[in-house]
Amino acid sequence: MNPITVIIADDDAGMRLIERKIIEKAEGFELIGEAVDGLQLLSLVEEKRPNVVFLDVEMPGKTGVECGRQIQDLDPSIIMIFATAHDQYMGDAFEVYAFDYLIKPFKVERVLQTLDRIRGRFLQDETPLPPLRHPTAQATGRLMLRHKDGVSFIAMNDILLIQREDRSTVIYTEGGGRYMTSDTLSETEARLDPQVFFRCHKSYIINLNKITDITPYGRWTYVVHLSGTRQDALITHEKYEELEKMFS
Repeated sequence: MNPITVIIADDDAGMRLIERKIIEKAEGFELIGEAVDGLQLLSLVEEKRPNVVFLDVEMPGKTGVECGRQIQDLDPSIIMIFATAHDQYMGDAFEVYAFDYLIKPFKVERVLQTLDRIRGRFLQDETPLPPLRHPTAQATGRLMLRHKDGVSFIAMNDILLIQREDRSTVIYTEGGGRYMTSDTLSETEARLDPQVFFRCHKSYIINLNKITDITPYGRWTYVVHLSGTRQDALITHEKYEELEKMFS
């Protein structure tokens, strides 16, 4: 397995040193950048596209939560771990689907446990949740996509997954198709059949017919695996409960 790449961001040099030593100690991880403020972090993430980001909540330039929102719009698959001396920001952190929230001063073993869970995510050894059983409808018609080169038409039933990526909306289809549009995720969602397509996360829409299994991700988030694509989607705990009711 390739190293799991990490960027850390904290304006406290001592805290960056502690996090650096922990990452060096953790098997399978590689530190590829450090940032002292929010603006430097966003620049590094844009350039290096890490797998994992450690963010201090209170940073100059942009706060960790502000950075988290922009990182999510750039690449929602990036795992974010927030670290702060205060717990009042926990709600804000999990609004951007943080994988974990560490209260300073944290124990090394606590961080290593989080990194172990991340390693398990990349090794795909999580135990799937009970399968969902429900006959869903088939999507009909075609979706017209606007983009810089004109328009494209996609058969609705071929759509597997729609997600935010590089600040655009990207549609993945059967046969490895990938289409980018300037429409927002909400604009695209409004033109889809709600019996077939489900907004499982602020950054993802999935085809209910294509779900193969769902596995744990962070504290209140899961990963949805879909047939016909290597792309995964995230689903929040609240949306998973909503999905269970739909399939009951």
